[in-house]
Amino acid sequence: MMEKIGRYQIIRPLGKGATAVVYLAHDPEMNRQVAIKLIRFGEDSAAMSRRLRKIFQTEDAIGRRLEHPNIVKVYDAVVEKDQAYLVMEFVDGGALDRFCAINRLLPMHRVIGIIFKCCLALDHAFRQGVVHRDIKPANILLDAQDNPRITDFGLGLNLHKDMGKDSTFVMGVGSPAYMSPEQVKNYPLNHKTDLYSLGVLLFQLLTGRLPFRANNPATLVYKIVNMDSPSVCALNPNLPAGLDPIIKKALEKDLYSRYRNGAAFAKDLSAVRYQMLDEDQTQQDLTRFERLRKLDFFVEFEDIELWEVLRISVWRELSEKVTLIREGDNHRKFGVIIDGFVEVSTNGRVICRLGASEVVGEMAFLHPADTERHATVVTLEPTLFLEINSAALELSSEEVQERFNQVLLVKLLARLREANKVLAKLGQTAVQGSLSASSLGLTPPLELL
Repeated sequence: MMEKIGRYQIIRPLGKGATAVVYLAHDPEMNRQVAIKLIRFGEDSAAMSRRLRKIFQTEDAIGRRLEHPNIVKVYDAVVEKDQAYLVMEFVDGGALDRFCAINRLLPMHRVIGIIFKCCLALDHAFRQGVVHRDIKPANILLDAQDNPRITDFGLGLNLHKDMGKDSTFVMGVGSPAYMSPEQVKNYPLNHKTDLYSLGVLLFQLLTGRLPFRANNPATLVYKIVNMDSPSVCALNPNLPAGLDPIIKKALEKDLYSRYRNGAAFAKDLSAVRYQMLDEDQTQQDLTRFERLRKLDFFVEFEDIELWEVLRISVWRELSEKVTLIREGDNHRKFGVIIDGFVEVSTNGRVICRLGASEVVGEMAFLHPADTERHATVVTLEPTLFLEINSAALELSSEEVQERFNQVLLVKLLARLREANKVLAKLGQTAVQGSLSASSLGLTPPLELL
């Protein structure tokens, strides 16, 4: 590893991308640690080298214009014959992409606080005439005090100006998943494209998934341009309802309907934040995860799938004689008993009593058309119940949907077998056949299996 870049003493590498390497270094003149992004110009691509030189020639001026606590400061930009490097403020923290996985989501109030500050940072940049054009988790650092620091400002702006394309496509530093409809269509951009991308990031930090998913870029672009995003509250029922219209407005395809600036976006976020608890939910999530892990119902679920179950469900503590499901109602909610007992009845007559790890309400969920409830479920004692939101489950990953379908089918078949045993005790003596179908070499019909 090299020891110096210019006057800066290299300490260690921080990361490597498609075109650049970022180092942690020491600035002896200012006696401070800095981050240095180094790009070497390749002889095999003279055109790209010329474009990269232009980027670095203007990056310094752009970076110095942006003085905001949530934007990474640019100290210096140096362009040499074979390389160029950008000297920036060192933020001692990782990027937001580590909190996008379903099993590593931040508590809601922290997510709202982070995006709120990003809104103000983008608003400041817009007032300085700068548009980022490449807002995504990897370009937002998070320090120990939950302060986001947006980095790579000016890079997207200059790439667009010099090359007529977006940095995500040109530089190969990501996917189009965070791009606005106008961005993927290569239309002229303004600051509202950054607000759209920030809305995508907010959606992902709250749900653990992107609003638009596809197996190939072409399908993804089609969805971004033509389809509405799903409701975040459907994907995560624990979120306050006020978040849905905020994200919908941020993800508007029509520029006139989208937020006019970052300040307006931030104002709406501040209005909804009071609905959230200002406590760290990490320990609560871990405790609940471990409790579900011990239930027989979830024994076949992978850890990552179980984390997703936590996000699409609601934890309910119920007292004695509470009606969970009522005959005649129409809905597809179902759930799993974590602790306690319930009684299942129809027409006032008891069918069965169920305890921990048993599922209730699955019949209406599994039926393709009939959502009417044909049984009543009442708690017999204080009961802890995991209510699965069927709408959220239908929007969840294919793996989780398949896992639920398999487990529910096994449970249903087991109950049918038990019901058959009860019916057999009430039935007449069966007719005894003289020969079995197998002894005659015949395949028994399906209804006899």
